[in-house]
Amino acid sequence: MADLVETTPLAGRDRIRDRAVIRGWLNLVAVMIVVMIAVGGATRLTDSGLSITEWQPVEGAIPPLSDSDWREAFARYQQIPEFRLVNPHMTLAEFRTIYWWEWAHRFLGRLIGIVVLLPMVAFWATGRLEPALKLRMVALFLIGGLQGAVGWWMVASGLTARTDVSQVRLAVHLGLAAAILAYVVWLARGLEPARAANGEGRAPASAPALIVALTLVQIFAGGLVAGLDAGLTFNTWPLMDGGLVPSGLLAQSPWWRNLFENAATVQFGHRLVAYLLLAAAIAHAIRARRTAVAKGASALAAIVALQAAIGVATLLTAVPLPLALMHQLGAVAVLVVAVRHLRAMRPPLAAVP
Repeated sequence: MADLVETTPLAGRDRIRDRAVIRGWLNLVAVMIVVMIAVGGATRLTDSGLSITEWQPVEGAIPPLSDSDWREAFARYQQIPEFRLVNPHMTLAEFRTIYWWEWAHRFLGRLIGIVVLLPMVAFWATGRLEPALKLRMVALFLIGGLQGAVGWWMVASGLTARTDVSQVRLAVHLGLAAAILAYVVWLARGLEPARAANGEGRAPASAPALIVALTLVQIFAGGLVAGLDAGLTFNTWPLMDGGLVPSGLLAQSPWWRNLFENAATVQFGHRLVAYLLLAAAIAHAIRARRTAVAKGASALAAIVALQAAIGVATLLTAVPLPLALMHQLGAVAVLVVAVRHLRAMRPPLAAVP
């Protein structure tokens, strides 16, 4: 995510206007990714992720259109362990409900791919894309395609021997979505005009970089929590299982399996990263209070604190769907604010001719 290097534009191009257009396009992509993450969260929380048992990147965009199509899709679902062991009494009407969640999630992925590819080709052909942006946009499209493959890799883990998807693959899928969002936000923020700085100096960028890193780790950990339904256990705070450090954190062998498969260890790790993230955000806000980024640092600390409060409320109420979705979107909001704040602390782009 290095700063863009200004190159000589095509004759007659208004680079300020071009950057504004591209920035608007990237912001639209970012909003769509946020929506997709929210739909993905709802898909997980409603246990809908295994309702479509095939990966058809093109044909799969068309949902069942007739009663026979629906019965065929339901028959395929009835062959997997989740139906036989968890939902043997599910009706066709109930199946339709979970099918639409998964279909919407996949459809949004396809739509985002189109919204990235077609404008990129058009901007490239008309000279709006500066040379320094071209490889970055191609990388964005390719990583988006990789995310689709990772999504199927996740779903495939729940179609044979399991009644649910692998929590590790779920966390990878969610973490990659967050990384893509961070990349898009970084690019868009880097195309904004330079702003006048008000303050006595600049705070070091190491703390905001740490906050971004911790947020990405926390989102990955949240995926593990969701995959193991770990939020439905130990629904007390600040104590957990009657103590600050619960027992049984290393109950499984070898020890590292606890980090991914032990619900107590996974939830405890999620709590620890939350404490570290909140402490880092508050410390950064205090250190930056007389610098040019004081307002941004304070806003970041405030949204991290709000997200921590939502997390506690979600835990204490045993993860109701509305609060769980709010908590997931809160994590996304923290990431967006943290990435924008970090990018604002980097040297401004070269002047636009």
